[in-house]
Amino acid sequence: MGSGFGLIFDCILLLMLFGVCQGSTVGVCYGRNADDLPTPDKVVQLIQLHNIKNVRIYDSNIQILKAFANTGIELMIGISNLDLLPFAQFQSNADTWLKNSILPYYPATKITYITVGAEVTETSNNVSALVVPAMQNVFTALRKAGLHRKIKVSSTHSLGVLSRSFPPSAGAFNSSHAFFLRPMLEFLAEHQSPFMVDIYPYYAYRDSSSNVSLDYALFESSSEIIDPNTGLLYTNMFDAQIDAIYFALMALNFRTIKIMVTETGWPSKGSPKETAATPDNAQTYNTNLIRHVINDTGTPAKPGEDIDVYIFSLFNENRKPGLESERNWGLFFPDQTSVYNLDFTGRGSLDTTTGSNITSSNGTWCIASPTASEDDLRKGIDWACGSGNVDCSAIQPSQPCFEPDSLASHASYAFNSYYQQNGATDIACSFGGAGIRTNKNPSYDNCLYVTRGSNKTAASNATLSPSRTSSSVGKVSIWIPSCLLMAFLPFL
Repeated sequence: MGSGFGLIFDCILLLMLFGVCQGSTVGVCYGRNADDLPTPDKVVQLIQLHNIKNVRIYDSNIQILKAFANTGIELMIGISNLDLLPFAQFQSNADTWLKNSILPYYPATKITYITVGAEVTETSNNVSALVVPAMQNVFTALRKAGLHRKIKVSSTHSLGVLSRSFPPSAGAFNSSHAFFLRPMLEFLAEHQSPFMVDIYPYYAYRDSSSNVSLDYALFESSSEIIDPNTGLLYTNMFDAQIDAIYFALMALNFRTIKIMVTETGWPSKGSPKETAATPDNAQTYNTNLIRHVINDTGTPAKPGEDIDVYIFSLFNENRKPGLESERNWGLFFPDQTSVYNLDFTGRGSLDTTTGSNITSSNGTWCIASPTASEDDLRKGIDWACGSGNVDCSAIQPSQPCFEPDSLASHASYAFNSYYQQNGATDIACSFGGAGIRTNKNPSYDNCLYVTRGSNKTAASNATLSPSRTSSSVGKVSIWIPSCLLMAFLPFL
């Protein structure tokens, strides 16, 4: 029994080292509908400077593919709607495109996704009908080259692909798109490709501010919206829109398809009526988005589910038509200066009082309620250190937060860690009434309580180990990422 467990643990460590569990990632969209943009090599330097590892472009521009060579940055490239017809008509067109536009630069340029068409439901139906044949021809070309398992093929969609998105559990695809959606979903399921969608809470707020609060759109809401069909609680619109797609997929019995957000963001400037398009709101949305994603928070319907997200856009694009906001989604101006500060690590600013990379939680922490029963505290610790995905190594024996060895002390540390990494909201501190919020920092000696945005223990010398419950609970639970379960089931 002991040796078997040791073998399993060794396998888990090896799989982690080799990157089986990569978790969620945040990338950026590199649009180029603008004047005076820096050259591709300068753009790559800017992207590397900000430690961005995933980039989406909307074509297969040769100069850009060359610029990303040997950088390790994962690239999503696109086939435009204007090119769908030739790709759908003849396999030879897809073969030639792959031979001339991709193979000379791969694998030095790390291409991981090809998007075939973009938001085709916003165009004419005859274009939609071309998507799946074009996807199939691109996939066949990749298979001939032996790349069909290394480069995934999909297509991006607007939220308009749904006929209903609220409540999330009522999410449903528009029946008028069924003629191409079902075969496309069958393609995605067969080839384990993601359903790609562009999610914009900004538009939901702008167009319906009487029904949608700004805080809810910005991940800042302290209240929740309850889905009456499931009882699930939603504190932000991003999660609600993602879950609407999950439920739409489940309604058609496509339960294995993952969702990838290929565009999301917030404009920093708009027309006079677009009052929410400000640098502060853009910074708030994207900062909270990054923290939400990299913590692998998941959504209420899919807690802990990793999801890859691309922020739109790298630069302001002055040639885009429409309202003023359309030209002001960028993180950077064309001269490469920042429109506003954004930390892609999700850690936020340095807390100079402790010297740790922890961020402000507006002066609030979550601790165990003095009136909570021992049973409630045990259950709360078990949940936070297990399903809640909190690193509880700091409250293990010989670690900085083990003393005092009491349920209340250990629960306070676990409760606060969960509270901070899940938005520091009232809901995240409930624990069935066992948790309460405080304005007094509960840190002591070398035991530092994490603050919002940090998903790591702030204890100064805590060792890295699988999350587990406090020894005072009387049992040890080891949290194992779901993506590893299949890897070691044969050993059980």
